[in-house]
Amino acid sequence: GKLETRYRYSSLVYNSFPFPKISEAKKQEIEEAAEEVLLVREDYPGKTLAELYDPDKMPDDLREAHHKLDLIVESCYQDKPFANDEERLECLFKLYEKMTKK
Repeated sequence: GKLETRYRYSSLVYNSFPFPKISEAKKQEIEEAAEEVLLVREDYPGKTLAELYDPDKMPDDLREAHHKLDLIVESCYQDKPFANDEERLECLFKLYEKMTKK
């Protein structure tokens, strides 16, 4: 999330899923990819968010910017991209379980 103009990191993310500790370099990589998403969105000033994120009409460059960001975030959890949503959820729930046992 953002606080004022600064990015803010938490050990938890939306929906209370755990976010692993990451290096400053990884934080920078995420910030740069997130900034790229915002910059690409600025290329479409006449479109609403609903129009930009319509799965059938989403601009290719925006889809690619999000994909790049997704891969970087996923790399915080494991070395290779998740094969599917089930694998992603399994990883998140295992981390959540571990976090709540403290």
